[in-house]
Amino acid sequence: MASPEDGTAGLTGCRVADESLLEDEKAMLGNDPGGMLRATASAGAQVRESAALAAEANLSVLADEGRPRAVVVAGIGTAGLTGNILATVAGPRCPVPVIGHRSAGVPGWVGAADVVIAVSASGRSPEALAAADAAARRGARLVAIGNPDSELQAVAERARAPFIPVPRRAPARASLWGLAVPVLLAARSLGLVKVNEADLAETAARLDADAERCRPGAESFVNPAKSLALDLAGSVPIVWGSSPLATVAARRFADTLAANARYPVMAGALGEAGRGRVGLLDGPFGGLAESSRDIFADPADEEDSTTRLRLVVMRDGGLNPQDDADEPVAVEERRADAVQVLAERRGVRCDVVTAEGGSALERLASLVAVPDFASIYLALAHGLDPMAVPAINEMKELSNPMPEGMQ
Repeated sequence: MASPEDGTAGLTGCRVADESLLEDEKAMLGNDPGGMLRATASAGAQVRESAALAAEANLSVLADEGRPRAVVVAGIGTAGLTGNILATVAGPRCPVPVIGHRSAGVPGWVGAADVVIAVSASGRSPEALAAADAAARRGARLVAIGNPDSELQAVAERARAPFIPVPRRAPARASLWGLAVPVLLAARSLGLVKVNEADLAETAARLDADAERCRPGAESFVNPAKSLALDLAGSVPIVWGSSPLATVAARRFADTLAANARYPVMAGALGEAGRGRVGLLDGPFGGLAESSRDIFADPADEEDSTTRLRLVVMRDGGLNPQDDADEPVAVEERRADAVQVLAERRGVRCDVVTAEGGSALERLASLVAVPDFASIYLALAHGLDPMAVPAINEMKELSNPMPEGMQ
């Protein structure tokens, strides 16, 4: 019996995904009162808006002292993922290390020779605030990115550091592009990445086009996000990326599947998977489960409660102009081919998302956009509100209790 004390009271949704819930646009939007679909569809607009806001900030001061020894991107959750995006877009030939830092403060070695980029969608993340404060005290160059009129902006102003305001209109996980673009443009001011206005325009156009393909009114058989969501329904998803860029997209998909659809998911790089995790394909949720499936049974009537793996492979056959050679790409593509063959031999079903576009940023957008929508449609197919996640709020309340005098 659910009770308020055990945290299950008031939970809604259905255990089994219902495809019909994705075919009634009006009802579907009614189950998304917070507007996660609308927020996700704004990705292209986020790119344009955040680029304009970054242009208004005085980022040139970052370059006045020359090339830094290292760049630390401090943040957690989606804000933390922006550090991975910067490292990936910069590529292996980046002249300085780019380090993501997902805990409070900054690494002990950070000093006046370094740059710290503190990122927080709300502008009040303890991790980003502590990093910004530590950077200012140690004399490191600082740039802060987050909600305007926030604590983070106040810290940046006290340190006389650039602040790029990113208005918060949705949860951080729906604001990836609004946070990532200023990080990239700050790095461009330091001469670390080559992201030009054409790259930003093409990325925004790609996100707009995918939002149109994944619109709520498009039926499942023509909507790639709905199709992917229904493919994953009832499974344990494994998402592997064929390259560093594709691996960032894979981890992003894992984050959104967990937060929006409440699905357990494993994500990582194919190179790492081949050293051990590919063995999952042989296990009780992989080949062993598939070998017991009745291939003649109607899936709609099949009373099989066995949970099975569903593999998603993110493939990126493009070459970042800042990469060293074509050979790493060839190796990555062979691994992707191999894992698809292994999955087919064991009967494990596999979806493939392939990168498109010229620049690294546009290719990343092409890998992220459809899966972002898919995580929301999977939530809606289970009757879940993709924005309202009670466990997230309860976690914040339990880990940040109010002082006794304020209770």
